[in-house]
Formats: sequence, C-alpha cells, structure tokens
Amino acid sequence: MRRGLYSVLLVLVVAPATPAAEEPRLEEMRDKTVLLFTPHPDDDLFGAGGTIALLNRNHNKVFVCLYTNDDKGSYDLEMTSQRLARIRKAEEEAAEAELGTPKENLIWMGYDDGMLEYAPQPKLVEEATAIIRRIHPDALLSIDPGEWYQRWHKTDHRMASYNTIDAVRAAEFWLYFPNQLLERDLRPYKVPVMYFFYPSPQEANYWVTIDSVMDLKVDAATKHVSQFEPSIHKYRTDWDPADLARTKAGLEGEQPKKDGHYVEPFRRATEFNQF
Repeated sequence: MRRGLYSVLLVLVVAPATPAAEEPRLEEMRDKTVLLFTPHPDDDLFGAGGTIALLNRNHNKVFVCLYTNDDKGSYDLEMTSQRLARIRKAEEEAAEAELGTPKENLIWMGYDDGMLEYAPQPKLVEEATAIIRRIHPDALLSIDPGEWYQRWHKTDHRMASYNTIDAVRAAEFWLYFPNQLLERDLRPYKVPVMYFFYPSPQEANYWVTIDSVMDLKVDAATKHVSQFEPSIHKYRTDWDPADLARTKAGLEGEQPKKDGHYVEPFRRATEFNQF
C-alpha cells in the first residue's frame, strides 16, 4: 500500500504540466506582469531573452531580479571586482533595454558572484519572497537546476533555482515572514504559473518560438562585451568587427531549434512539490 501510494504521488509530481486550453501561451500574454529571477546578468538573456522581447512587445510589464552583480567573471589581471560590477550593471541595462525592459524594472539584490550559496539564511528567501509579494507576477520565470546542475554547475545557479522556488512557496503562506504583512502590507500571493529556463532536455515541456526576435536577442547578448573573447581576458569596451561577426554567428548556431525554428525551452509548472 505504501509503495503504491508513493508511485501515484511520484506520477503527480513529475508529470509535465501542460497549459489549459483557455489559458494564453506565455509569449501571447498581453498587459500582464512578469517577474524573472536570474543568478547573474546575462542568464536572463541566454535563457529567456527572446521570450522577454516578445513579452515586452506585447505590452507586458517585465521585471528582472538579479541575485548577483557578477563581479568575478574576468580573467583580466588588471580588473577589479568593483570595476567589473559597474561594467556588468551597465551591460545588463543595455542588453535589457535592447529587449525592451527599462532599467527601472531591474531589481538588484546585490550579492557578490559565487557567494549566493553562503548568503545568510533565511534572509535570502525572505528578500525574494518580499519581491514576489510586491510585484504580484501573473507569471514567474527562473533558472532551473537542470541536468546535473546540482552536482556540477555554478553554486549561484543552484542556489538561485532552489531559493526562488522556496520563495514562491513562502509567498503563498502569510506565516512565512509575517512581518512583511504587519510592517509593509505585503500580503500573501500565490504565483499562478512558473517557467524555468535552462531545463534538462528530458524535463523541457514548453517551447517559445523566437524567430521574429532572434536578431534582437543576439544584439542584446553582444552588449555583454566583458563576457566574450577577447574581452574576457583583456577587457575592452567595444567590439572588433571580425570578433563581433564571429560571436553573433556562434550565438545563432548555439540557439536551440525545434521543428526548424529558433526556440527557448522551459520547464513549465503550476505547483511546487508539496510532498
């Protein structure tokens, strides 16, 4: 009996969520509010940049919350963390502007690169919970742990994925961080639907076609000059034309395709795991 019940619960938990017939697709939403959590400046773009562009094009209000300032990602021995943080902030603002997101919609949590896993707990969950309760997103996008990420990938990616889903759960129940209601009037809020970018291939269950904004995504990506060669080894503020052309071609080649179209894959879910 115990084994049978566990099997039923397991099916319920891992079965891929599919949109209800009457529910608009993510990229077809209009005049809604969307909140995206990203571990670093540029993960939002690489994971969901085309989708962000489509959401902005449809007059949705898109907020991007960045856990870290990405102040370590350079091999340049003359670079400092303080300078790199300023560079990454400017690059993120320029990239998101290309996608249609105003800089006032960027929320910087301010943690140092690589340090998210060592941030005070449950302070990190509380901060993300407050953002969800304040924004009231109609859809929430975030990084997925992905295939083997728990074992092999960056600590910031692991922590951002787990912390965000913990905050989604906390936001729903007022007894998590009741001070937010009592002192700031931030009421409990249930996120209706979530889309996780960077999913493992076997768990992707939702694809957004981005053919019409692929050029925009590539142009936005190249705003992150410091993260591409040769700038990552010796920082420069602009592109050599040959390097730029080569980088754009590489980005287009790496973008996933499905049925002949450029797509961004997601793991779509409407509930967190209660078991």
